[in-house]
Amino acid sequence: MDRMTLRRKRPQRLRPALSDKIRLWLSVSKRVDGVWVGCCINDDSNAALSRMEQALGLIKEFDFLRYNQIVRDLDRVWVRHLPSNIAHFDYSLRACVLDARFVLAETTEPEIIAAVIVHEATHARLWRCGIGYDEALRARVEAICVRREIAFAKRLPNGQHVREWAQSTLDDLPDLMDADFKWRELKGSIRLLRYLGVPSSVVRLALAIRLRREARVRSETTK
Repeated sequence: MDRMTLRRKRPQRLRPALSDKIRLWLSVSKRVDGVWVGCCINDDSNAALSRMEQALGLIKEFDFLRYNQIVRDLDRVWVRHLPSNIAHFDYSLRACVLDARFVLAETTEPEIIAAVIVHEATHARLWRCGIGYDEALRARVEAICVRREIAFAKRLPNGQHVREWAQSTLDDLPDLMDADFKWRELKGSIRLLRYLGVPSSVVRLALAIRLRREARVRSETTK
């Protein structure tokens, strides 16, 4: 790892948002080896928790050293609806957060969920080491995390599909600029609102408010 490229800095001490605190309180949860594992959706919470336990069990069985690192680096593994990603690492909660649609999909194998947890836990480990997620570093950081997925998949007895899935991600990383993140999140938010059954009129209103807010922010930053 080139320290001239991945600049070290002290991790930010972020406070969780009030909305996240409320959703955590509303979540169905349990403890797995000291890690809080929870789910905040209206239906199928128990099914989601079962799949998370199964995925964590795979890591523990086939890559015990990595599992111990995950237990140290993460405080929570949390399933809820995400707008634009199948998962992300929440710095303020020290949590691996996974999208409920991804976790509950019949096509999502437990091995894939386990690999995604490994990926996000690598973000947690890099963050603890003082390596940020600035725009200039993002591609390098993501490549490191995906390679950890591939290394984990090699330990699985049925890991060929996971290796191919992770390798295809590494070969075709998406645009990681700030503007691309915002655009994907906006499109994903619209899809999520429609998935949740929000009326089209409310979706259009929410989109208009979001676009107006971003236009105001851009205007203020260019003054």
